[in-house]
Amino acid sequence: MGEINAYFLVIGAAVIIIVSYLFNILAQKTNIPSVILLIVSGYAAKELLGIEFNEDEWFLPLEVLGIVGLILIVLEAALDLELKKSKLRLIWQSSLVAGLSLFFNTFFLAIGIRYFIGNLDMLTAVIYAIPLSITSSAIVIPSVNGLEKSKREFLIYESTISDILGIMFFYLLVENLDTNGATKVGLNVLSNIAGTLLLSITLSYAMIIAFQRIKSDVKLFLFFAVLVLFYAIGKLFHLSSLLMILVFGLVLENRLLFFSGFLRKYLHEENVRRVLVDFKLITRESSFVVRTFFFFILGMSITLAGVFVPDILLLTLYFITGLFTFRFFVFKLLFKRNYFPQFFIAPRGLISILLFFAIPKEFRINDFELGILLLSIVVTSIFMAWALVFDSFGKVGRMKRYISFMRAVNRGKSLMHRRKRNLK
Repeated sequence: MGEINAYFLVIGAAVIIIVSYLFNILAQKTNIPSVILLIVSGYAAKELLGIEFNEDEWFLPLEVLGIVGLILIVLEAALDLELKKSKLRLIWQSSLVAGLSLFFNTFFLAIGIRYFIGNLDMLTAVIYAIPLSITSSAIVIPSVNGLEKSKREFLIYESTISDILGIMFFYLLVENLDTNGATKVGLNVLSNIAGTLLLSITLSYAMIIAFQRIKSDVKLFLFFAVLVLFYAIGKLFHLSSLLMILVFGLVLENRLLFFSGFLRKYLHEENVRRVLVDFKLITRESSFVVRTFFFFILGMSITLAGVFVPDILLLTLYFITGLFTFRFFVFKLLFKRNYFPQFFIAPRGLISILLFFAIPKEFRINDFELGILLLSIVVTSIFMAWALVFDSFGKVGRMKRYISFMRAVNRGKSLMHRRKRNLK
C-alpha cells in the first residue's frame, strides 16, 4: 500500500463515490439494492487491477467503517420514525418478527452447522450462527425507499431491532460464558438493558438541551463525535450501545412527546427544528459515503475459494430454506395478507460481518469456511432484489390498470354528456 501514489487514491475514492451515486439512481429505477452493486464493483476492481487484498491489513479500516456506518444508519433510521399511538401495533409486530426470527434462525442454523461442519459443540455453533441470523439494517434501510410508507416503516423497525437484539444476544452470550446459572445470566441481561435505556434517555435529554444552545456555526460534526464517543465508551463497558443511538434519534425526532409538561420550558423548538434539518442532511450524506466505502472494500475482500464447497452450498441451502419458510409462516400468521415483498426482505450484511470477526479466539475454528458468510449475504440480497423488482413491476401494472379504468370512466362520462346534449 505504501507504493500507491496518493493522487491515485484520491482519484479512486472520488470515482467510487460517483459510481455509488449512479448506483443509487439505478436502484431507484430498478429496485436492485445499490449495496449489491458496490460489492460486485469492489470484487471486479480487485480482479481487473490485480490488487492483492491483505485481510490483516484491511480488517481494521473495514471494522472502523462498519462501526461508524452502523451508527449513522441506525441514527438515520431513528430520525425518520415517528412515535404515535397509531404506530404501537406496527412497533409490536416488527419487534415480534425480529425477535422470533433471530432466535429461530440462530438455533436452526446452529443445528445445521453442527451437522454439515462437524466437530463443534452446541455453544460454539450458536456463537457462529448468531451473526448470520441478524437482518442487516445497513442493506434494508437504503433499499426500501420505493415501498409504501407502512411497509417501509415496518422493515426499518424490524431490521433495526434485529440489529440491536442480535448484537445484545451475541455479546451477552460471549461475555457471560463464565457466569454460572441461567438465573444470573438472565439478571445480567435485564440489568444491561435497563441500565442502557436509563443512560440513553438521560444522555438524550442532556444532549438535546446542549444541542439547542450551541451558537457556533461548527457544531453538527461535534455533535456526531459526541455520539460516537458515547457509543464506543458504552461498548467498552459492555452496554448495548446501538440502543443508545436508537433512543437518542427517537427522542430527537419526537422531542415534543418527550419534552412534555414541565419539561417543555427546556425545549427551544425553533432552534432545534432549524438545526435538525442540517443534522439530518449531514447524517444522510455521511451514511452514504461510509456505506459506499465499506461495501466496496468488502467486495475487494471476497474470495471465491471457499464458496463452491459442497458442505457450504448445502448448509446455505438449508439455512435459506429455513429462514424464508419460518418467515413466511410468521408473516402469514401476523398479517394474513399484504405481506409481499416484506417476508423476502431479510438480507445479511454489515452486522453479520462485524460480529463474525468478533468471535473470541477460543471459539475460532480454522477450517470453518467463510463461504457461508459470503453466500448468505449474496443469496439473501438477491432474494430481496427480486422481491423489490417484482413489487415495482406490480405497481406499474396496477397503475396501468388504474389509468385504463379512469380513461374508461372519462369516456363514459363524455358519452353521457353528448347524449344529454343530443336529447336537448
